[in-house]
Amino acid sequence: MLFGGHVGGGVKAAPERAEAIGADALQLFVQSPRAWRFPDHDPEVLASFPERAKAAGMQATLVHAIYLINLASPDDELYEKSVSTLRSTMDASCAIGADGVVFHVGSHLGSGFEAGLERAAPAIEQVLERCSDTTWLLIENSAGTGGTIGRSIEELAQLVDRLDGHPRLGVCLDSCHLWASGCDVTDPADLDALLDDFDRLIGLDRLRSLHVNDSQTPLGSNRDRHANLKEGLIGDGLATFLGNRRLQDLPAVVETEGQQGKGADEHEIRKLRELHVAGSRRRRGRRKAGRGA
Repeated sequence: MLFGGHVGGGVKAAPERAEAIGADALQLFVQSPRAWRFPDHDPEVLASFPERAKAAGMQATLVHAIYLINLASPDDELYEKSVSTLRSTMDASCAIGADGVVFHVGSHLGSGFEAGLERAAPAIEQVLERCSDTTWLLIENSAGTGGTIGRSIEELAQLVDRLDGHPRLGVCLDSCHLWASGCDVTDPADLDALLDDFDRLIGLDRLRSLHVNDSQTPLGSNRDRHANLKEGLIGDGLATFLGNRRLQDLPAVVETEGQQGKGADEHEIRKLRELHVAGSRRRRGRRKAGRGA
């Protein structure tokens, strides 16, 4: 497993910031998360990114699309801005050699899941056409707030099926969102059942990254409120998520505020590694107990 954080600094400074907090994977925005305007990136800065990331010890790079995007919106103006922005995000991500672009599909805003799916699928198709051989488009599961799409493995599977199983379409699973949508990630049986469904309906080969976040809100709350690791209602139970044998080859990225409220820091990366060690020990202990039974 690779241990990473979402860091600031954009294309110019993200690798160095990730190195400073002890990460070996990173996630970044390639534009301001609070504005639609897409920057005119310096081609030299884009081209130098892979070498700078390698020099900083990064073994995986993810780009997160901005949260303003809503590909399921019935509002034409918002829809068009969303599609244009995600296309530009994919172009920049391919230019820096990112492994994937993580995005939220958005909300149908009351028009219904089927209507939202019919809006989102053609938009996603446009972005998939711009993927490179190595840069995938990754749907992130949602916490289930309002009319958001992707709140369950079944909804994610419908998206993948609607897009004919495109070879560069993948999924990013967020621990906080799973918890909020009703999956107890602290329970090995619940987590295994979810991953069984994922493998059956989507295929684990499409699971390309993890977001590891604690939660401020209870199990099944449908509310997306991240908490620093070990400081929320999931707590040390995140070790079960991180220790699951089927998640070991993935980049695991923290998206919390950190100790200073400025984003993932060295304390969060240290806790991420500690939780992984604890989860691996628990998994081995359960396996030994099972053999002895």
